[in-house]
Amino acid sequence: MIEPPKPGTFPFSGAVVAGPFVFVSGQVGADPKTGTTPSGFKAQTQNVLANIQDKLSKAGCSLRDVVKATVFLSDIRGFEEMNEVYRAAFTPDFPARSTLEARLARPEFLVEIEVIAFRHKGT
Repeated sequence: MIEPPKPGTFPFSGAVVAGPFVFVSGQVGADPKTGTTPSGFKAQTQNVLANIQDKLSKAGCSLRDVVKATVFLSDIRGFEEMNEVYRAAFTPDFPARSTLEARLARPEFLVEIEVIAFRHKGT
């Protein structure tokens, strides 16, 4: 476990290492330093990906190591805005991905993304 739950929070880990894989729990667009959540799919997707990168770096990985992503959108009409930011963050060969419309934990959350990364030998 690279990021155990904080006391008094939800009972899950932010990220777990299992063998060569890193599983990052769903990340939302809230800024972890300020607790604020920007409006808009693009701004939230940028924050989500920064939050994911932070967790991956603690495990010795980066977004380049992501092999699978699951994207949850509060409204599927935000797909193109999210996808524009997502496309800039990942390079071909892109990770396998599913994108779903879902009700997220708080009404201000528009985007949530969870990923699985592969830690290459020696990392």
